Amino acid sequence: MELGPVEYLIISFPGNRFNGQIAPAIADLVARGTVNIIDLVFIMKDADGNVTSFEFDELEEAAEFLDIEGEADGLLNAEDIELAAEALEPDSSALFIVWEDLWAADLAQAIWASGGQFVAGERIPREVVQAALVSVESNGESAS
Repeated sequence: MELGPVEYLIISFPGNRFNGQIAPAIADLVARGTVNIIDLVFIMKDADGNVTSFEFDELEEAAEFLDIEGEADGLLNAEDIELAAEALEPDSSALFIVWEDLWAADLAQAIWASGGQFVAGERIPREVVQAALVSVESNGESAS
């Protein structure tokens, strides 16, 4: 089975404010062939740090995820969920999602076919990029 690059995201909702509003945006990514959902799990951490996880079909707030095509077949295990929960603050929840980046599948195949390997990759937080761009703009304006 050929796969494009696979990544995971842990999207936190402080104060356990998950409401499913991101489901249409994820559904759009799937419909456009940008990503293929491999698995997704909801994680809740209470104020005392106790962790509970739910499949998307077990939560009323996640009803919109039922219509998203994908495998979502239990790839994530208890250890994965425990590691993800470590990143959560008490009294918060998260969507833990694993997807295949279909948009990069052809590039990945070309890299592998040429003997290349992925060595590292990481998402850069939006706030870090925004601060860097502001700094570059500020430095550019003062240099003129």
